[in-house]
Amino acid sequence: MTISYREDKCFTPEQVEALFLSVGWLSGKYPKRLAKALNGSDTVISAWDGSRLVGLVNAIDDGELTAYAHYVLVHSAYHGHGIGKELVRRLKEKYRGYLYLLLLADDPNNIPFYEQYGFTATGSTPMMIMTEETP
Repeated sequence: MTISYREDKCFTPEQVEALFLSVGWLSGKYPKRLAKALNGSDTVISAWDGSRLVGLVNAIDDGELTAYAHYVLVHSAYHGHGIGKELVRRLKEKYRGYLYLLLLADDPNNIPFYEQYGFTATGSTPMMIMTEETP
């Protein structure tokens, strides 16, 4: 298995759908909207096994001080191969020099993964509102 990494937005709705659904994420049920949202991100770093999208991290930023990583995910069949580690490394490199790089670890079981790369759980309570689902 040879994994390549790209910082572009060259993926199809079907490719992001397969990736997101492989880990059970709700946004994968809306592949066209998801692809559009990713294309609107400031940064998308993706991992590929040939033509198969196997990992992705995205971020939005203010251009100077703060970046927010929303998605960090690796296809379920590719867990344990260092892909997540490399995606986070590349994300940190991209935003080196920013004052804050924030991400939401919505599953407490993922906190140790992020802590090993220098992230700190702040104890803050993230808040969100989920609007009514639309197709």
